[in-house]
Amino acid sequence: MSAPVTQLVVFSLKGLRCALHLAVVGRIERAVAVSPLPRAPEIVLGVINVRGRVFPVVDLRKRFRLPSRPIDAGDRLILASTSRRPVALLAEEVEGVESFTADRLLAAEGILPGLACLDGVIPTHEGIIFIHNLDRLLSLEEEERLRSALEDSP
Repeated sequence: MSAPVTQLVVFSLKGLRCALHLAVVGRIERAVAVSPLPRAPEIVLGVINVRGRVFPVVDLRKRFRLPSRPIDAGDRLILASTSRRPVALLAEEVEGVESFTADRLLAAEGILPGLACLDGVIPTHEGIIFIHNLDRLLSLEEEERLRSALEDSP
């Protein structure tokens, strides 16, 4: 009997390959101007409005302590959902949907202790893919600050 298959949306940040489970991704859009959100956590660049829904824009570069840079016209926004709210993740490039057997997934704790936002990693010929868990992307403090900032915004 074969191992279960996991489908992931693979994207990159400054050469770092990341992924989200396909089930949490709604769509992928071209990058647009982001409206500031005062008092939001540092990882949140601001918000965008997509068809009447407000999406906080999360910059994973900040989570991985990569150098920040302005949003480029070629960037993409991955519109996804956590159990609490919709979010948009900024990506430099979206590679597409890839399927992996579950037996290729390695637990993140053994490789990168302290990064609770990861479900695991998958080694490939092109390097490692870091699989994010959106429900653990923000710490409890960041989640509370974001909730408060969204409630206070006009």
